[in-house]
Amino acid sequence: MNKSKMWKLGVLILIPLIIFLIPPPEGLPVLAWRLFGLYLTAIVGLVLKPYSEPVILLGSVAASAVTIGNTAVPKEQAIKMGQVLSGYQSGTTWLVFAAFTLSAAFVTTGLGKRIAYYLIGKMGSTTLGLGYVTVFLDLLIAPATPSNTARAGGIVFPIINSVASALGSDPVTSPRKAGHYLMINVYMVTKTTSYMFLTAMAPNALALSMMAPILKIDLSWGQWALAAAVPGLICLLLTPLVIYFCYPPELKKVNNKEISAKGLQELGPMKKSEKMLAVLFIMALGGWIFSKQLGMDASTVALCVMATALIINVVTWDDVLKNKGGWNTLIWYGGIIGLSSTLTKAGFFAWLAETLQANLNFGDHNTLALLSILLLSVAIRYLFASGGAYVAAMVPVFATVGSVAGANPMLLALGLLFSNAYGGAMTHYGGAAAPIIFGAGYNDTKTWWIVGAIIGFGSLIIHCTVGIAWWELLMSMGLIGK
Repeated sequence: MNKSKMWKLGVLILIPLIIFLIPPPEGLPVLAWRLFGLYLTAIVGLVLKPYSEPVILLGSVAASAVTIGNTAVPKEQAIKMGQVLSGYQSGTTWLVFAAFTLSAAFVTTGLGKRIAYYLIGKMGSTTLGLGYVTVFLDLLIAPATPSNTARAGGIVFPIINSVASALGSDPVTSPRKAGHYLMINVYMVTKTTSYMFLTAMAPNALALSMMAPILKIDLSWGQWALAAAVPGLICLLLTPLVIYFCYPPELKKVNNKEISAKGLQELGPMKKSEKMLAVLFIMALGGWIFSKQLGMDASTVALCVMATALIINVVTWDDVLKNKGGWNTLIWYGGIIGLSSTLTKAGFFAWLAETLQANLNFGDHNTLALLSILLLSVAIRYLFASGGAYVAAMVPVFATVGSVAGANPMLLALGLLFSNAYGGAMTHYGGAAAPIIFGAGYNDTKTWWIVGAIIGFGSLIIHCTVGIAWWELLMSMGLIGK
């Protein structure tokens, strides 16, 4: 064990020890205080990463179960040890895991590449046009790819990177010819598509499951997509254009027909597996959109599509076993949801709400409270290298603060759900896809942070104006909950 891992592990051991030794704040049960110490340890572990996320969460889950079993509490405050495992039976966890199967299928079948080269041939005659190819490609496959790392880093990036090379843009000698623009555009686009669907980014479902009991809101897959549609499409329309004007590429015209023809020729005729995946993808979208009419929730639809994909051999079980991202997500998301659920049952968030209500006062300025929280939610993303870590650490706190400050629960929920994704645009470490794209060498840190700030805070302005107006309209029409 190296020194870096040793001091990180020391921090993780020290946090619960200190909290266990300190008496709980007035009004907070002992068990809730100790469980909070372990929850805080898990969050710090997700940030420091001495081990991978599943290892950290399994350790926290185990320690929480031991704590529950060895803390004497009044009968009315008792919690069953199995409560900490409740996240693994959560539909949210299985929704994301099942959607990962579709995500892997886009890579293994080659359908993602085929769609990309087709779009390049149709609309990539200019460098700006290639920027919008990224938009359409990412938006099209986002509903079925809960790993935006796999989507941006595994599907979109390799294709656009090869296009930049074909255009004669080299990371060292000629980055500004085309690659500089195309690469940063890939990441900024995926930070918008990531919030446009519940299944477009794994932390989306996690954030919703953590906020729902605090804000007493319910949001279906279709309602999420409807709420994100207007602000999201505006941001997608503007993103390639804004980056183009900030850092225009030297090359303006592109021989897109040649690039498209070569890429499609390498792929060969469309395979049976690609056709079946396309049908399954449409079925999944239809099931998620009309889940209420079908009497199924989004998790059931995802599991049905996953099972069908395995049965008709679009993907094999070996493909699923090799999909490390899906299994990692299953373990650590189930763990963090279980820990959060246990904290809620222990009364921690109720105590936090009462404490904040007694010490926080926005008066009658409910809108100011909402806007202040959303601004802070974006600014604080500078500190987080993981959307999942941010969600686990900050979303319950922001939801609780907004609730006691009198902000509209649905407006607050939608604002926080979406800001996690676009807030991660601001740095070259704001999401797991960022190091992949930044590592191509076309972009420097200064450029990335400038463009990221424009896209991140620009998206915030759009969501706080057009977005809120759109959500209020949907609420008045009864299309989303009040």
